[in-house]
Amino acid sequence: MIVGTAGHIDHGKTALLRALTGVAGDRRREERERGITIDLGYSYADLGDGDLTGFIDVPGHERFVHNMLAGAGGIDCALLVVAADDGVMPQTREHLAIVELLGIPHALVALTKIDRVEPARLVEVEEQVAGLLAAGPFADATLFAVSSVSGAGIDALRTALAEQARTVAARAADGHFRLAIDRAFSVAGAGVVVTGTALAGQVAVGDELLLSPSGRRVRVRGLHAQNREAQQAGAGQRVALNLAGERLGVELIHRGDWLLGAALHAPTTRLDIELRLLPGEARELKHWTPLHVHLGASDVTGRVALLEGDSLAPGERTLAQLLLNAPLHAVHGDALVLRDQSAQRTLGGGRVLDPFAPARQRRTPGRLAQLAALRAANLQQALPTLLAEAANGLDPQLLERQFNRPRARWSVPEEVVEIATRLGSRLLARERWQALGALLVEALARFHAEQPDELGPDRDRLRRYAFAELERPLFIALLEQALQTGAVAASGPWLHLPEHRVQLSDTDEKLRIQVWPLLLEGGLDPPWVRELAAELNVEEGIMRLLLRKLARLALVQQVVKDLFYPQESLQQLARIVLQLEAETGIIRVIDFRNRLGIGRKRSIQILEHFDRIGLTRRSGNERRVRHDNALAQAAQPAAA
Repeated sequence: MIVGTAGHIDHGKTALLRALTGVAGDRRREERERGITIDLGYSYADLGDGDLTGFIDVPGHERFVHNMLAGAGGIDCALLVVAADDGVMPQTREHLAIVELLGIPHALVALTKIDRVEPARLVEVEEQVAGLLAAGPFADATLFAVSSVSGAGIDALRTALAEQARTVAARAADGHFRLAIDRAFSVAGAGVVVTGTALAGQVAVGDELLLSPSGRRVRVRGLHAQNREAQQAGAGQRVALNLAGERLGVELIHRGDWLLGAALHAPTTRLDIELRLLPGEARELKHWTPLHVHLGASDVTGRVALLEGDSLAPGERTLAQLLLNAPLHAVHGDALVLRDQSAQRTLGGGRVLDPFAPARQRRTPGRLAQLAALRAANLQQALPTLLAEAANGLDPQLLERQFNRPRARWSVPEEVVEIATRLGSRLLARERWQALGALLVEALARFHAEQPDELGPDRDRLRRYAFAELERPLFIALLEQALQTGAVAASGPWLHLPEHRVQLSDTDEKLRIQVWPLLLEGGLDPPWVRELAAELNVEEGIMRLLLRKLARLALVQQVVKDLFYPQESLQQLARIVLQLEAETGIIRVIDFRNRLGIGRKRSIQILEHFDRIGLTRRSGNERRVRHDNALAQAAQPAAA
């Protein structure tokens, strides 16, 4: 169990921990000289059960609340300290609000300095504290009147803490390891050491981890768990890790950094959260307010974008997005605290719902429905709603990071399909995937009805035509499945329904009847588009469009711009290529030109076209036939 103090400055937090543990908390010279705690202090004690309980002593001065927040995130039990002579003070209230915002599950109250007051004053302060706690989650917290000087009440408090330790629920150990770094220092002969509270997972000597947000890879050389040397440590323990890494120095690590399993490293600057504004705030919280965000041991600045209105009243809750000025690590369910721009007071806090929040469409009904599902649900419960509102499905690797649930420890329900794309897997509701397949067929049918003289669109045109919202990798996976099942056919780059054929209009068919003899008469040197247009007295653009339609019908092929060869002429040329290879073993431009008798430039154009369609393979200035090519096979019997 980790116990953290909370309370106003000079209320005896450090002295109380010294009485409980026998360890002096203020170890810094300036703290001893000034008589106040400036930064976090750490101590350990056996409360009687044989295990060490960790204690985190936090500063009570309002100027050091950011240090208090750096140590409060990982504690299991808050020890609220109130001096009997002063009673409830400003930082008493602020620290209590922070403890509640962080969702710390347990709390005990110590009324200190009872040796300085009369019994009547003690009763008065007890009533103050009871009133303070009455409206919150710690209304039933037990109060202990103690004196760190005389030792009165210390044994009873120590016993209560030991009993509390037996009831603290263990933190999740099945996730990837994550530790919020609150200290980094160098030890002579050992090197870099970092400390913090392990929030999830397990770590062992020899493990490789990543420092986040830098992404630097480190190895665990040694570790202490709860102030004892160990070979491994786990969630819920105070851990000190001796790290090794290439050019690793203590100056490269800062409070607020994270030590993570590699699968979790994904720094973010946008967090969707559930936000609560403290009831004691004097004003509403406005949209786009600048503030400080405390998460784990980190403190970053940013702005809050409210998602359900333009302002939030004191004591109310809403959905919001935090836009941060520096990247940090977070997972679903992490508690955070928000303070004002000047870091003078605590505004409120909340829980992380999605650490990978979208930059756009963050207020749409679909997105708000997803966040509502994330508000009170784990991954398995939220998955159906998340999928229903995800046009492009969900990335399982991102879900693993979002919830810190290793992929091997959760399965895809039967109503969900996992689709492999070129950029990784995507999860979609089975019904939606089937609907997308039906929409693909419907889109092609609609395209054919609108463009009967075209064989079909290519991939990108079809995506723009009917699937503009679908990410390209997912669209390609959808199309490849349709091609495999035969629901869609492909002729070269053109996609179409299997039964579809290009249909020429009556006007096109009349013109084709006039053009076709001219193309065949041209033989191995057919006329150009401009020559055909002039011969038949039609516009050049109309002639070009007709020949392109004939190319889609596989009646002609365009060898170069505005030069089309009928299939019969191409087969004749292919036979010549096969004969040359049979005679000499290779095809040379000069031999091909001599056989055709139509000039070197045209010969090269034809051979380069054969290279493009796969009839020939070029090596330097020579070519060989690819005998598995369809045109080669069609020309083979005649060549033989």
